[in-house]
Amino acid sequence: MKEHYCLQAALVCLGVLCHSQALATERRSHLRPSFHGHHEKGKEGQVLQRSKRGWVWNQFFVIEEYTGPDPVLVGRLHSDIDSGDGNIKYILSGEGAGTIFVIDDKSGNIHATKTLDREERAQYTLMAQAVDRDTNRPLEPPSEFIVKVQDINDNPPEFLHETYHANVPERSNVGTSVIQVTASDADDPTYGNSAKLVYSILEGQPYFSVEAQTGIIRTALPNMDREAKEEYHVVIQAKDMGGHMGGLSGTTKVTITLTDVNDNPPKFPQSVYQMSVSEAAVPGEEVGRVKAKDPDIGENGLVTYNIVDGDGMELFEITTDYETQEGVVKLKKPVDFETKRAYSLKVEAANVHIDPKFISNGPFKDTVTVKIAVEDADEPPMFLAPSYIHEVQENAAAGTVVGRVHAKDPDAANSPIRYSIDRHTDLDRFFTINPEDGFIKTTKPLDREETAWLNISVFAAEIHNRHQEAKVPVAIRVLDVNDNAPKFAAPYEGFICESDQTKPLSNQPIVTISADDKDDTANGPRFIFSLPPEIIHNPNFTVRDNRDSTAGVYARRGGFSRQKQDLYLLPVVISDGGIPPMSSTNTLTIKVCGCDVHGALLSCNAEAYVLNAGLSTGALIAILACIVILLVIVVLFVTLRRQKKEPLIVFEEEDVRENIITYDDEGGGEEDTEAFDIATLQNPDGINGFIPRKDIKPEYQYMPRPGLRPAPNSVDVDDFINTRIQEADNDPTAPPYDSIQIYGYEGRGSVAGSLSSLESATTDSDLDYDYLQNWGPRFKKLADLYGSKDTFDDDS
Repeated sequence: MKEHYCLQAALVCLGVLCHSQALATERRSHLRPSFHGHHEKGKEGQVLQRSKRGWVWNQFFVIEEYTGPDPVLVGRLHSDIDSGDGNIKYILSGEGAGTIFVIDDKSGNIHATKTLDREERAQYTLMAQAVDRDTNRPLEPPSEFIVKVQDINDNPPEFLHETYHANVPERSNVGTSVIQVTASDADDPTYGNSAKLVYSILEGQPYFSVEAQTGIIRTALPNMDREAKEEYHVVIQAKDMGGHMGGLSGTTKVTITLTDVNDNPPKFPQSVYQMSVSEAAVPGEEVGRVKAKDPDIGENGLVTYNIVDGDGMELFEITTDYETQEGVVKLKKPVDFETKRAYSLKVEAANVHIDPKFISNGPFKDTVTVKIAVEDADEPPMFLAPSYIHEVQENAAAGTVVGRVHAKDPDAANSPIRYSIDRHTDLDRFFTINPEDGFIKTTKPLDREETAWLNISVFAAEIHNRHQEAKVPVAIRVLDVNDNAPKFAAPYEGFICESDQTKPLSNQPIVTISADDKDDTANGPRFIFSLPPEIIHNPNFTVRDNRDSTAGVYARRGGFSRQKQDLYLLPVVISDGGIPPMSSTNTLTIKVCGCDVHGALLSCNAEAYVLNAGLSTGALIAILACIVILLVIVVLFVTLRRQKKEPLIVFEEEDVRENIITYDDEGGGEEDTEAFDIATLQNPDGINGFIPRKDIKPEYQYMPRPGLRPAPNSVDVDDFINTRIQEADNDPTAPPYDSIQIYGYEGRGSVAGSLSSLESATTDSDLDYDYLQNWGPRFKKLADLYGSKDTFDDDS
């Protein structure tokens, strides 16, 4: 610091000397002479002009940052007409006059009273004037001049930013531009070297360098590896005075990061990976993971995995987890421990993006061997077929074998298998299965016409592990047998017109019939129609088979009359073509109807015909007798109904009440003997027989059971009441009417006698109450009352 101040003082002194020389030079060069014309008249009347020097000041200089004890002399104003007698007065005006710059009005010396800063203001414009001191008359015209602040090196260089951040790819060539840093100096760049800057690197060698004049930072070492070191801290210095001694300087920090390039291939950390998978694993399940390490980052470090060889290429696959950069080995198809117990894969890891600049560093891929062991698992049984189809004839007897299902244990243990039917698929229990060999049998005859197909499911489970089971669908087709005879396809009904014998028969059928058979078409491809053998020569109608499973019914004669017969029932035999054939007889209804002349149907209702002879007397009497009998029956029925309803009507009119005996008095004491027999209560030992209840009179006597009667000499009222209650409950002669019995008997007393004190006031008692002392705390009060008297008498 002292050296800095000493250097500054030396520079100031040097500036003052330079200033003095410059001032003298300036005065000589800038005080240009000018002439004022004075008009003088000569003898001849001519005007003579005389020239004299004037005063003109272009500029003065003052050094900045002067810190001396006295004001700095900036310069001196002087006019040629100043003779030094003090009659001329110098005046200074303009920028900073009177505050920064002051003038001696006699000598014209200008001084700077304050320290000036060129970086704050580089120059000042002032006006000088010389006037007569007494009259203030201007002696010289006003003259404008400039005071310039002369620069010194008092400002260090400053960078635009305190810190810089830059990136450069790793493996860059030497001299690759990284970043340019720029500093500025507030000193005057036109005066000396105060603002001439030179850049240098203080920290960051030997990796980087900086251009002295431009501030461009460049790489200085080849093949810088990001994986070895990623970030560098560089310090750059900017120094003025052209970098020479005594110049001021400033620094900045630059953080340079090496960006990644794909200069490293992926590598597996080991040559073989061992994995295992259970044979019970399902496709898509993860088996294991492999990972090739790539020190590059971002897209340069992306790795993809593929299976390129091995005997498990068809059973396994590999996918890439881009978050963890791992290869995930998954099961593609189920494996079987009993078939093959180990597989080998060759897995390749390769970079996704390859930089052609570093292709010589390749190949950018690596391979590894993956060995996968298959683990044994307790697998469920396996059916030999994915589904089964069996057939059985309908109406087959119970126990008929339908077919067989077969399953085996795929494990090496080959555990025995047990079969069962899923009863949710066989709710009617048509079938049963042998649990040991899988043979399916019927439990009842089946009807194809009811159900042609039956679908069930069969379970196969290991005996030693019932949880390991398999399920297979079994479809059972019920084969048809010819067990249904054909029948009319619809309820046919024929019509024929009544006509005379002379009218010809029509060749048109009365009705065309067809049949329907529930059996399969194989058992009834064509139906045969005929008349029963017993009426094969029916005189009225005949049946002609059309040989297409239809037949026509024709009339064999004419002259049908509704008066004689309006309805004919024709039996028709229908046979199918099954083996053995089935047939049935169906009845065809043929009505005789009235038709018009064209044969169109008019009416089939029976018409009323006028009888030639009237009814006989006997017939009329019979009809009247029937009517009379019906009337008599109706009258008797009505009479009987009324007799049956009369008791009910009388009973409804009676005043029927509940047999509850209600006592609205509180009892008459011992004189009230209406509701009970007080003599019995007063003398329970005197009862000799049954005393009926007085609320109802029984229709017959009921003798009480001997076991319910109390003892002859019993004086226990409780036993007496319980006995009467049991007799009343078991008495079949008395209805269950409510009855209130009042018992006023208190019993014969107790061995302790009466504890009442009602007569104690009038009767002297000689009883000894000492025993009350032994009855406990509940009788303490009585013992005190009675015992205290005795004690008092004894004391007296």
